Amino acid sequence: MVRKNDLQEKPSARKPHAVKKAAKSSTPPAGCKKRYFKSKGVCKVTFMLPCIAALGADMVCIVGDFNNWSIIAHPMKRQKNGDFTIAIDLDPGRQYQYRYLIDDSRWENDWCADTYVATPYGDSENSVVIV
Repeated sequence: MVRKNDLQEKPSARKPHAVKKAAKSSTPPAGCKKRYFKSKGVCKVTFMLPCIAALGADMVCIVGDFNNWSIIAHPMKRQKNGDFTIAIDLDPGRQYQYRYLIDDSRWENDWCADTYVATPYGDSENSVVIV
């Protein structure tokens, strides 16, 4: 004889499996990962531009006030999943403006920047990371 309670799914039976599966398949969020090193007096900031923002890109460079807005100083590395990343040591206690230059022709902001500020060049904004 089958009891009604035997047919009901236990709530905890599916949730942990679903959470584990989602965690394995999800990609890291866009934006910046910050690691502070007291011994060096710097913050290593890892910038990440997701593949969806750089769709079809061959090359991406991060350009900002930390490199005098050089369009060649910091090329980013393409990851296997198509995202572009770079780690840069920055001085803590400051704010840095930056943007991504895709294939030397298209500018993109960081979708998860700490904040944004207007640029003096038209109606665009710069991404800002606060270290």
